[in-house]
Amino acid sequence: MTHETGAPVCPLCGRPIPADVRQSLHHLVPKLRGGKGGATVLLHQICHNEIHATLSETELARNYSSIEALRAHPRIEKFIRWISRRPPEFYSRTPGPRRR
Repeated sequence: MTHETGAPVCPLCGRPIPADVRQSLHHLVPKLRGGKGGATVLLHQICHNEIHATLSETELARNYSSIEALRAHPRIEKFIRWISRRPPEFYSRTPGPRRR
């Protein structure tokens, strides 16, 4: 999916990803859990960081291997509400404790 500006759109937060913004590919099934060569999605780096700060690789592989499942996770849902009010180029370190 692309934005009217031609920039790709982050499937997690729905904001455009300009070429000069930190971004990365997320393996929907982690490479270490059988996802090597599997589906990937382009995300803002801050969105990717939040996924990995929230969920373990095992949780990602078992229960969160789709964008829809990720968006439904309570902490990620809260993050999306927060980040959606920020400009596409916004970046900060992912705050708070890492997953338990």
